[in-house]
Amino acid sequence: MNNLKAAKTRKKKSAVRLTRSSKIIKTIIHAIQEKKGEHIISLDLRKIPEAVSDFFIICQASNTTQLRAIADFVEKDVKEKCLDTAFKHEGRQAQQWILIDYVSVVVHIMMPEPRKFYMLEEMWSDAPMMEHND
Repeated sequence: MNNLKAAKTRKKKSAVRLTRSSKIIKTIIHAIQEKKGEHIISLDLRKIPEAVSDFFIICQASNTTQLRAIADFVEKDVKEKCLDTAFKHEGRQAQQWILIDYVSVVVHIMMPEPRKFYMLEEMWSDAPMMEHND
């Protein structure tokens, strides 16, 4: 029963139309920049039918302490400024790749090796990409 409720909530949230200038996207990118995340990009997946969300935001951390700090600050900042909490997050135990799912926006905070291995930018190369480095 909880899974059904979660699915309905997920669909309701995704009904909101996001753009690159949406508050949640700006807040996430700013939070990553504040914690010195590197190689920040956003992928606009709205025109890709098989995409699981509207946007991916991908960044890199140089160590596990920074990886956790970025993830924690993204969740804190989005909750304070956008009044939104993550639908789900994963990877805090393994400390190589933390994923924060806001339904319409999925944040990928990665260590250098997994980022090189999985090459999300290449996998979703049909999506328009924008860099967000200072």
